[in-house]
Amino acid sequence: MQSNCNVIVIANQKGGVGKTTTTENVGIGLAKEGKKVLLIDFDPQADLSASLGIRNSDNMDHTICEALNGIIQDIPINYDDLIIHHDENVDIIPSNIELADFELKLVSVMSRERILDMTLEPLRKKYDVILIDCPPSLGMLTINALSSADKVLIPVQAQYLPAKGMTKLLGTINKVQHQINPRITVLGVAITLANMQTNLGKSTVDTLRENFDQHINVFDTVIPIGVKAAEATVVGKSVYEHAKDSNVAKAYENLTKEIVRSQKTKHKSSHER
Repeated sequence: MQSNCNVIVIANQKGGVGKTTTTENVGIGLAKEGKKVLLIDFDPQADLSASLGIRNSDNMDHTICEALNGIIQDIPINYDDLIIHHDENVDIIPSNIELADFELKLVSVMSRERILDMTLEPLRKKYDVILIDCPPSLGMLTINALSSADKVLIPVQAQYLPAKGMTKLLGTINKVQHQINPRITVLGVAITLANMQTNLGKSTVDTLRENFDQHINVFDTVIPIGVKAAEATVVGKSVYEHAKDSNVAKAYENLTKEIVRSQKTKHKSSHER
């Protein structure tokens, strides 16, 4: 049975580009738009878990690792144990440092690229959107995430020119599309951590648009650099809850609306075809 769930992977092999903040705030933004949302922390550093207020994930038994192990060992998974309900109306499956060992374990597993995809199968029926926060690398965990994805959202920091890293990431997505997961497409590039008060910030954003706009969608909304986003992470809340009138909150709200609009247009044009 074809589910209407959209699995969106947030990926960039460079760290510090606002991946986790984007996963959290787009996820909660989509929940505000009436979607049923599940967030999956797929990074051994567990930053997404921490930024949603789950502080002790290294001592937790019920994490994404438990589900992946269940698939590998062919034992039933109790998804209710894994899913934590956050009071901003999203669900999350946390991660912890065990996931780093798991990546090594995957090397010798059958269908190793598709373990996460198989794990998500029953969850696709329960959610409208599943967002996956990837580790900052193009290793086996990210390949697993891409193999389960319908769309990839790529956060790119506005402070430097990421052409090289971007080419590598797009090459990996391409390979996954040809070899493992033909349905995967790039949802778009979200420019993050931009300092639009400076000429350098503005010109970097312009250059990014010139470089990538012909090949992939670059969202109009630019996420500004802001202390409120960092504070929100520390207190375990989204930027909407922590500072709803901040520029960062407004930008994430606009980005979410753009994502919803782009999905609607695509949906419409696929029906017209």
